[in-house]
Amino acid sequence: MQKSSVFKTSALSAAVASTIVCGDLAAQSGTLEEVIVTATRRPQSIQDIPINITSISSELIEQQRLTDLADIARIVPGMTVIDQGPRSGNTLTVRGLSAGSIQATDQDNNGGGLVATYVGEVPLYIDLKLNDMQRVEVLMGPQGTLYGAGTLGGAVRYIPNKPQTDVLSYQVRGDVYDLSESSDAGYEGGGTINIPLIEDRLALRGSIDYLNDPGFIDYNYLVREAGVSYPQEVEGIPESQDRNANLKRKKDVNDQETWSGRLALRYTGDWLDSTLSYYYQDEKVGGRQVNSRDSFGTGKYEAALRFEEPNERKNELIALELVADLGFAELTSATGYSEYSENGQRDQTDLLLNQELYYEFFPSFSAFTRDEGNEDTFTQEVRLVSTTDGPWSWIIGGFYSDFKLDALSQEFTPGLDQFFIDCCDGEQLRPDSLEYNQTVKQTTKQMAAFGELGYQITDAWQVTVGARWFKFDDEVALQIAFPLQDTVFFGEPPDSIIPFTNEKNDADDDDVIYKFNTSYDFSDDILGFLTISEGYRLGGVNALVACPNPPPDDRQIACALPDEALVKSDKSTNYEIGVHSQFSDSLLLNGSVYYINWDDIRLPTTSTFGAIPIETNGGKAESYGIELAAHYLITPDLWFTGSYSYNNAQLTDDAPGIIDGEEGFKGDRLPGTPKHQGFLSANYSLGLNDGSSLDLTWSITAQSNVYTKVGKRNFGEELDGFSLQYVSATWLKDAWSVGLYGENIFNKYAETGVRGDVSDIRTVGLFNLRTYYHNVVRPRQIGLRFTYSFDK
Repeated sequence: MQKSSVFKTSALSAAVASTIVCGDLAAQSGTLEEVIVTATRRPQSIQDIPINITSISSELIEQQRLTDLADIARIVPGMTVIDQGPRSGNTLTVRGLSAGSIQATDQDNNGGGLVATYVGEVPLYIDLKLNDMQRVEVLMGPQGTLYGAGTLGGAVRYIPNKPQTDVLSYQVRGDVYDLSESSDAGYEGGGTINIPLIEDRLALRGSIDYLNDPGFIDYNYLVREAGVSYPQEVEGIPESQDRNANLKRKKDVNDQETWSGRLALRYTGDWLDSTLSYYYQDEKVGGRQVNSRDSFGTGKYEAALRFEEPNERKNELIALELVADLGFAELTSATGYSEYSENGQRDQTDLLLNQELYYEFFPSFSAFTRDEGNEDTFTQEVRLVSTTDGPWSWIIGGFYSDFKLDALSQEFTPGLDQFFIDCCDGEQLRPDSLEYNQTVKQTTKQMAAFGELGYQITDAWQVTVGARWFKFDDEVALQIAFPLQDTVFFGEPPDSIIPFTNEKNDADDDDVIYKFNTSYDFSDDILGFLTISEGYRLGGVNALVACPNPPPDDRQIACALPDEALVKSDKSTNYEIGVHSQFSDSLLLNGSVYYINWDDIRLPTTSTFGAIPIETNGGKAESYGIELAAHYLITPDLWFTGSYSYNNAQLTDDAPGIIDGEEGFKGDRLPGTPKHQGFLSANYSLGLNDGSSLDLTWSITAQSNVYTKVGKRNFGEELDGFSLQYVSATWLKDAWSVGLYGENIFNKYAETGVRGDVSDIRTVGLFNLRTYYHNVVRPRQIGLRFTYSFDK
C-alpha cells in the first residue's frame, strides 16, 4: 500500500522506541525521511512491517550519545539491561523473561542468552561500541524462523555503515568530559575513512576509536599483602591494629580503556554484493561499579573489596557476507569466525567464608581468583529470499555453528598452608597458595533449517507461516583439583595439580518451533497485525562432574548431583496484536499488546557440593503487557518522541527451588524487569543568520521498581525506580559539529543490581562478610564533543 508522501514514515517502531532523523533535515524539508529496514530479510518501510521492530538511526545514536546496550535498553521499553558496569557485563532481557536472582557478578559471554545479537549478518554476542553505525534494529519476540541463531525473546542487529564505492570521505571525532565523583577527566577519540578503490566496484572502509574513562568507584580496603594481617580491627585483639599498615586505598578503580575498530572491503558487481569485514574490540576495566554501603558502611561510590578486580575482554570477528541476485530470489551467505578471550581477577574471600568450612579459623584469611577463558565460534548461514512479484513470497535457510570454550579458574589463599601446618597437623607448604584449580573444555554444535511462506490474500490482507527445526550437541570436559589440600595434608608434590575427577558429560536435543503472522491494511495509514511465535534457548550440560556415590567426607569436593548435571532448553510462546498508524501529516502512534507462556525456565543456581555456579530448570511463567510509541512533529523545527511499556511477568505454577533453592509460588512476580518503563525526548533546531544551526535536545528515561528475586522471597528486595535526564546543545555548520552535553544532569543516585542479600550481612569468625553489594548508575557527566566530516 502506498503511504502518504506529505509526511513520510518516521523511525518509530511497532511498539517501542523511535528512530529520529536529524533535525536539520526536518527543518529544510518539513518532512521526515522514510525509514527502511531489513529485519524481515527484505528492504521495507518500518511502518509496513507487520512485526514489532525498532530501528535506531545513526542520528539518534549521535543525538542521544548512545554508546552501548545499556543505553539502547533505556530508550526501548520492553527491553531491559541489568546494568552492572563494564567489569561484569550486562544481562539482556525483553518482556520480563527473567527468573534468576539479580546478581552483580560475572556473566557468561552471551548476555544471558535470552536475546540474540547480530553484527551485520553474523550472530555474535558483543556489547559493541556504537561507532560508525548505520542503525541498530531491535526485534521483540522470538525470531527463529527468520534468523539462524534461534531466540527466546528477541534479537538485536548492529548494522554498520558499508563501504561506499562512489565517494571518498572521512570523519574525525572527539569527546572530553568531566565525571562527577571522579578525580580525572575522561576522553574519547576516533575516526572513519572510506576510500573508493575502483569506481562503482570496490571500496575500503575503516574506523578506529579509543575510550579512556576515569572511573568513579573507590576501593578503600585493599590488602597490600594477603594472609599476613587481620582483615579488620577486632575489639580486644591488639594485633588487629596491624591491619592498618597492610591496607591501602585506590581511587576510581572502575576505570576503562577500550580500543574498538573495523576494517571492511566491499565489492559490488552486476549481480553480486560482497563484504569482507574484520571487527576488533578490546576492553580493559579496573574494577566493579558497586558500593558496600549495607555490608560495610561505605559511601555511595565506595567498595569494600580486598583485592582489585581488573578484567580484560577481547573480541575479534572475521565476517564474509555475500548477496547474489538470482533474478527470482536473493541468495545470502554469511560466514563468521570469532575469537573471544577474557582474563580477570576476583576477590574470592567472602564466597569462601560464606561456606563456613574452615577458612574462618585463619584470622588473616583473604583469597582471590584468576580466570582465563578463550572462545572460538564458527557460524555459517545460507538463505534464499524470493524477489518476484505475485501473491506468494518465501524465505528458506540453513544454519550451522561450532562453538569451543577453553577456560581456567584458579583460586589462591596465601598463608593458609602455613596456618594448617601450625594448627592442624599439615605436612608441607604449598608455595603458590593454589587452593582450587578448574579447567573446562566445551564444544557445542548446532544445526537448523528455517523458513517462512507468505500469501497476499487481497491487496490489504496477508498471511505468513514459518517453522524452524534445530538440533544441538553439547559436550563438556571438566577437571577440578584442590592442590593446597592435597599438598598440605596428603603429601602430594608442592607443584602438583591432581584432578579430583576427570570426566565428560554430553547432551543433545532437537525440536521444531512455529510462527504465524497475519496483517491487514485498514487504510493507507493504519496497519494491524497478529503474531503467534515460538522461541527457545539451547539447553546443555553444566560444567561440573558427577558426584561419587556416596561423596567423600574426608576432603573438599565440587561436583554435581544427578539432578544438577543437565539443563533442558526453555521455550516461549508469544501472542501479540499490534498496530502501526499515522494521523494527519504530523502524528504517528504505534502499539502492541502481548502475552507470553514460558516453560522449563532456566535458572542460575549453585551446586550442593562446592557452591559452583550452574543452571537448572524450574517452573512455568507468563508475561503480558503493552508497548506504545508516538512521534509528534509540531513544526519542521520542533518535534517530540515518546514511548511507554507496561509489563507484568509472574509464575503460573509453584516452583520448588527457584529462589536459591527455596520455593516460589504461583503469582510471584519475576525479578529484573520494571513494570513501567518510558522515554520522552524533545528536539528543536534553530537556524542562525550565518547559515549554521543550533540543535537543542532534552530527554528523560524512567523505570519503576524491580525485584531482585522471584516474589521478593528468601531475602529478596525491591530496587527503587529512577529517572535519568539528558541535555545537549549542538552547533552545526558545513563539516563541523560541536556539542555540549550533560548525562544524568541531576546526578541521580540509583541502584541497578545486587549481589547476595541481607542475610549475608553477618559475622563469620572474626570476619564481617562483604558479599552483599549493589551496582549503581554512573553519576553526572558533562562533556564537549566534536566531529569533522569530509565528503568528496
